[in-house]
Amino acid sequence: MTNTRWFKALTLALFALMFFSLGVYIHGAFMRTPAATPASLGVIPVASPNVQAVSAGADTPENPFVRVAALVTPSVVNISTVSTGKGRPPSELFRPFGNDPYFRDFFDRFFEGMPRRRQQSSLGSGVIIDKSGLILTNNHVIKDADEITVKFADKQELKGKVVGVDPKTDLAVIRVSAKQELPVAALGDSDALRVGEWAIAIGNPFGLDHTLTVGVVSATGRSEVGIAAYENFIQTDASINPGNSGGPLLNIRGEVIGINTAIVASGQGIGFAIPVNMVRKVVDDLVKKGKVTRGWLGIGIQPLTPELAKSFGLQAEEGILINQVMPGSPAEAAGLKTGDLVQSVDGKGVKEPRQLQRIIAETDIGKTVEISILRGKEQRAVKVQVREAPAS
Repeated sequence: MTNTRWFKALTLALFALMFFSLGVYIHGAFMRTPAATPASLGVIPVASPNVQAVSAGADTPENPFVRVAALVTPSVVNISTVSTGKGRPPSELFRPFGNDPYFRDFFDRFFEGMPRRRQQSSLGSGVIIDKSGLILTNNHVIKDADEITVKFADKQELKGKVVGVDPKTDLAVIRVSAKQELPVAALGDSDALRVGEWAIAIGNPFGLDHTLTVGVVSATGRSEVGIAAYENFIQTDASINPGNSGGPLLNIRGEVIGINTAIVASGQGIGFAIPVNMVRKVVDDLVKKGKVTRGWLGIGIQPLTPELAKSFGLQAEEGILINQVMPGSPAEAAGLKTGDLVQSVDGKGVKEPRQLQRIIAETDIGKTVEISILRGKEQRAVKVQVREAPAS
């Protein structure tokens, strides 16, 4: 019995010594193995052209994103609003006995005189476009606001007043009264944008002040998105989230190329910005007149389909078909007719109804434009004087 115990103890001691020796060997082998390098893994580092290496925390003006952040952040603001919306009467919110006449009368009397209004708040962004205190943002950021508070990069807060809004492009201009001149963001040229260029968004997503995100211009001229009446969006994959609305989309030079306005909620990396060249006219009208005036021809239009082309005897594959000419309109005065196919305006080709609508809307009131049309098999040039669009 004693021998058996000694045999078991010796066996356990031998096993412990063996595992300890094995552990020491494996540890030594790992310590002697050189650390993996890119070359040992078959990966060769490649320096990106025109991009400088940046040390974390270093003051490096060579880094374009650091430079843009320093240049533009002071002109980006946080906009918060409070609105008092009409709510349901309290008696309707608490009726445990449904619409029983007796109990309905009781609860109506009980809650009589209690407030029927509720407060709502929203957060968004904006960009300073004039040193006197003009700030550009989205209409949906300040819509129905009873109180607008503008918070600056230096933490200063001022109350804002609406100068004008344009729901058709989802743009708005507000003004603050500052004691000093404000930093202004430079406006770029959105018509010169090319797909693949850097795109930088600065805003206040989810209330996180002055967040900068980087992506590229994914596409230009996006329409049929269903966000606004006049659409010509810049598409970007720079991260845009709730709270970014109204903030600037910038190029690598720190110029505003668009105003961030919407995202595709079901997707990733699909955001839209209103191009700054569209913004210019809207802002100019809002500041000078308090409203936006747009050009008008007085025609109904639709895309050309093979069936419609055959029906009207048109030998063309693209263009915009006139399906209505309004009585007394500029189009009627110029001689345009139902069935005419619009192909260009002042030499600029048009392929989509929204494109033609936008071009005419942005044309100065009273200006005469030359419209190239196809009528049957005959090519014609018709001159039309643009009028102001009716209020309706």
